Amino acid sequence: MNPNSAVKRVGLFTSGGDSPGMNAAIRAVVRSCIYYDLDIYGIRRGYAGMIEGDIFRMNSRSVSGIIQRGGTILKSARSMEFKTKEGRQKAFDNISKHDIDSMVVIGGDGSFRGAQAFEAEHGVKMVGVPGTIDNDLFGTDYTIGYDTATNTAVDAIDKIKDTADAHDRLFFVEVMGRDAGFIALKTGISCGAEAIMIPEDNMKLDELIDILKKGRPSKNSSIVVVAEGDNLGGAFVIAEKVKEQFQQYETKVTILGHLQRGGSPSCFDRVLASRLGLAAVEALMAGKSGIMVGQVHSDIIQTPLEQATKHGPRINQDLLRLAKIISI
Repeated sequence: MNPNSAVKRVGLFTSGGDSPGMNAAIRAVVRSCIYYDLDIYGIRRGYAGMIEGDIFRMNSRSVSGIIQRGGTILKSARSMEFKTKEGRQKAFDNISKHDIDSMVVIGGDGSFRGAQAFEAEHGVKMVGVPGTIDNDLFGTDYTIGYDTATNTAVDAIDKIKDTADAHDRLFFVEVMGRDAGFIALKTGISCGAEAIMIPEDNMKLDELIDILKKGRPSKNSSIVVVAEGDNLGGAFVIAEKVKEQFQQYETKVTILGHLQRGGSPSCFDRVLASRLGLAAVEALMAGKSGIMVGQVHSDIIQTPLEQATKHGPRINQDLLRLAKIISI
């Protein structure tokens, strides 16, 4: 079943921030390797585990009953040592003990930059699978975990809106997105937010206050969704500045934080992760390396890792315009 004898042993790890659906991707990679008669080795805690030699053989039973679980059974960690040549040499020495010739990395931009450096120095074939809730990688319409994270945020904000209505409150809800506002924009539209603050839009404080003043006379409460990387400094900073203009209303702040990373992945994320896991293995078998597999318009495509991390997707201007029109 293995038409490419150059690929014999595949290493698999998750890196960076965890995202719902990583386990589904792990499952797909492991079982695709087994289907194609490839040996598959798991590496715990990403690059840190690679440096420490935390590497083990996987089989079909290794991934039984995990498709519905959040997090990652391979664990994840950030490694400062891997950013050094000495650290990467240790990692290479350890995977060489297992004769691993190719690797699948499930993660985001930082993980892929590490993969680029590792491949350039040691020639190990690397294929990336986009696993991050931020949806901030070029070469895929959706990253694994983004759909689940937005649904988690929507559910939380709906509950917040109930108590906001009951007490006539102005709520600022901060969602994840240090450098990208995809989660904030989509959840803000879905929850009927009065305003959405994202890094890409650069909304000024005066503009936000004007929006809230126009809406308050006809509304019992207001919700403002803020991406953590917003240019004004985040939900707490914005709330402090705004409440001076609305002293007649209670102003509250909720930080959703790591709540968005957890939970059972959505059906969409499970299917996406499964497709991309298989695509990663087949890309390696076809002799591809230094690429990320992604889904664009339902098609599986391949993008060089450098482009995936360097360019980044652009915010949908139609959605941004929609949010401003229907929030009045």
